[in-house]
Amino acid sequence: MTEIKVELTRRAALLGAGGALAGASLAGTSAVQAAAEKQGALPAPVARYSVGGFEVTTLHDGAVSLQEPQKTFAMNVDADTFSATNAENFLPDDSFQISFTPTLVNTGGELVLFDTGNGEGARPARGNMRAALGSAGYTPEQVDVVVLTHMHPDHIGGLLEGGAPAFPNARYVTGQKEYDFWAAMDPEANGVTKLLASNVTPLAEKMTFLDDGGSVTGGITAMAANGHTPGHMIYMIEDGGKQLALTADTANHYVWSLAHPTWEVRFDMDKEAAAATRKTVFGMLAADKVPFVGYHMPFPAVGYVETAGDGFRYVPASYQLQL
Repeated sequence: MTEIKVELTRRAALLGAGGALAGASLAGTSAVQAAAEKQGALPAPVARYSVGGFEVTTLHDGAVSLQEPQKTFAMNVDADTFSATNAENFLPDDSFQISFTPTLVNTGGELVLFDTGNGEGARPARGNMRAALGSAGYTPEQVDVVVLTHMHPDHIGGLLEGGAPAFPNARYVTGQKEYDFWAAMDPEANGVTKLLASNVTPLAEKMTFLDDGGSVTGGITAMAANGHTPGHMIYMIEDGGKQLALTADTANHYVWSLAHPTWEVRFDMDKEAAAATRKTVFGMLAADKVPFVGYHMPFPAVGYVETAGDGFRYVPASYQLQL
């Protein structure tokens, strides 16, 4: 057997017994051991919180990395201002990542899913909400209510699976204004109307249509938050004196949309209204110290905001909702 010679450096010698044990281990080795086996894909990520007696689970549908962020965010800001903000927040100028996070609320009486992710056509990077649902311990058949905050493809893409309803036992809830706006268009007008025709319209007979202040079920209330789309809705979860807001796409980035609510976002259909909604919604949450789930916040997508200058500072939740 060939002896492996180990020469201790001064630094290794200072480690004392630890260095000696390492040397002994190496001296008794005749060949380099094989690396540990690869473990393959991890289960789809989920995170779980409590809101009073309600159990809230955020489900990671996936994420996508893109180039040239100013083609999507901060469209009305000069490049130098954008770059300075990025430097302050350790963000690159030339790329960004966006996450997609549906939310599941177990009220004890009903299992309520908010938005359905990108769907099977976006896999493997996105469209993994069903896998996350399994990681959370549920099956699609157990979902009692599916709530659609608005009709963009990354929210309605998961309504079907293999051409059939993905949640066969569910009833559906969405905003009246949102549905009417898109349903009035030619189904071939754009990508949203095409997906609406295939994924949403066939389920319309099972839908309840809400206006501002409408109730999904006990403890879950709709709030109008127009701008991103004409009928974009957010939802307040309340139980046992605790609250959590589901803000959907009111803010689409944790820095660019919150610290600077007037910075324009390409996907906001009415940019002025969207900015006003951001100020109103997050001003309320900051004043009342209410946590929120943002559909495009970094996973697990739960945090707080505090006022900072003309905007807000995002504070990711840690253990507050687990106490």
